Amino acid sequence: MTVTLAAVREALGLSPTAGDERIGDAEAAVRALPDIPAADVRAAFARRQANLLQPHLPGLRALLDGAQRALNHPQPEVPLARWLAGVTGGEVTVRASWGDVVAHAGHAPDGAELTEVPLAFERRPVGTLQLRAAPGWADLAALIAELLRLARLQAAAAGAARRRVGERQFEALLAGDATQLPPGEGFTVAALRLDGPPPRSARTREARTAQLDVLCSVGEGFFYRRGLTCLTAVRAQGDHDMSVWLWPAADPVSAAGLHEALLNATTAPFRLGVSRAHAGAVAAPDALREAAQALTLAPARGAATFTQTDPLRPLLNSPERAAHAADWQARLHAGDPEGKLADTLRAYLTHRGSLNDLARSLNVHVNTLRYRLRRAEELLGGALTEPAFVARLYLAFVTP
Repeated sequence: MTVTLAAVREALGLSPTAGDERIGDAEAAVRALPDIPAADVRAAFARRQANLLQPHLPGLRALLDGAQRALNHPQPEVPLARWLAGVTGGEVTVRASWGDVVAHAGHAPDGAELTEVPLAFERRPVGTLQLRAAPGWADLAALIAELLRLARLQAAAAGAARRRVGERQFEALLAGDATQLPPGEGFTVAALRLDGPPPRSARTREARTAQLDVLCSVGEGFFYRRGLTCLTAVRAQGDHDMSVWLWPAADPVSAAGLHEALLNATTAPFRLGVSRAHAGAVAAPDALREAAQALTLAPARGAATFTQTDPLRPLLNSPERAAHAADWQARLHAGDPEGKLADTLRAYLTHRGSLNDLARSLNVHVNTLRYRLRRAEELLGGALTEPAFVARLYLAFVTP
């Protein structure tokens, strides 16, 4: 059932043309009739399409009723996958944004064609639909993908509501309220921090917080699908914010699974730290500190688990270090209100390659990088070749 150019011209009240050139979609019709307002051409194309489909609308409605009803199911992805597999005679797989299979149905026939449709909301991935079926079902897969996107958004909305409750429970737990502990013997805490300088403006901080909240939802979804109670929140740590999760410690593979889920869900550079297993509400702050300490040892997009107390931890948490950091940061800010020197120093102190590599990562010329480092030395009264000066820089500019 295809619309011809002659039919579109007729719907527009134009004289018909010879031949029956077929038009694949409304935009092709707009290109074929450049002298007619695009809105009028699209409306005429849609009218002709509707006329062709009108005799089939009752059957189409009956066909799609099953798909529509699936949205009311507690886990709509499962009946939607079964419906699409049954209609096409193919194999359907629905994945969450973190890579887990949330629904699967059917079997791929011989000579099956793969159709993969990403599910996204505001450019944020919420999952994928894969259909392996005989050729010709791609358009139906795209239609059902819209229903699946709604289903994934419903799940995300429910998860957001759970996270808001979880944040309040997490704060209460950190304050010593043992009633907020999840069921099970003991608990584990994980913390994630995104790489890069801390945001300086309210707008960039809001964007960073939103990004961390999305990652919170990934982890929350990972645990929820496994039937585990998980508390999660975005919390401040020095100049940086972190995504944090707390879950029962009885599940030994959860930390590795959480890390894999996060790798599947984002290409952003992050570091994940995991605490030891703890018991009792009074241990919650210690578990959070362990997770934050462990992430400083993790490689880029990697994870690390807390194993032993850091001998520098008392110093890093001391009021003396905080006073030193405030003093040196103020001195640098006085000579560079925009904060470029502080960001450059933080990047320099955590970089393990050459200056040329660091300049490329900062998107500046290497001479600009050298100038900024010299200017920081002048403002702070030291040299980067002096180990004692570098040690004080770490204490002032690297988040503990």
